[in-house]
Amino acid sequence: QVQLVESGGGFVQAGGSLRLSCAASGFTLDRYTISWFRQAPGKEREGVSCITRGESTNYADSVKGRFTLSRDNAKNTVYLEMNSLKPDDTAVYYCAAALAPWGLACHLTKAQYAYWGQGTQVTVSS
Repeated sequence: QVQLVESGGGFVQAGGSLRLSCAASGFTLDRYTISWFRQAPGKEREGVSCITRGESTNYADSVKGRFTLSRDNAKNTVYLEMNSLKPDDTAVYYCAAALAPWGLACHLTKAQYAYWGQGTQVTVSS
């Protein structure tokens, strides 16, 4: 059974940090591009960051310089380090996986991702 499980969300004050984890079961992440998306109340789900099999990364302009995405294939887990958090970062964060050939760049397009986690809530207070 293919499953992605997010963890690490919580409540933090503006300027604080959180590290989200996305753990895979039922498949090995090293064959997949992994992305994080987020959805705030009343808004569309938007892409945050993605990482290729070769560990190249891509970030939304809103999080560049504050968020860092990494992967540990040995642990079958991807991590999103979030620093200098702002109230606008408040959302449910989802990880998603797309089977990808080696060397393919990643994109923050929802339709490309076949597997999704259930999400973890991040709340940033002002």
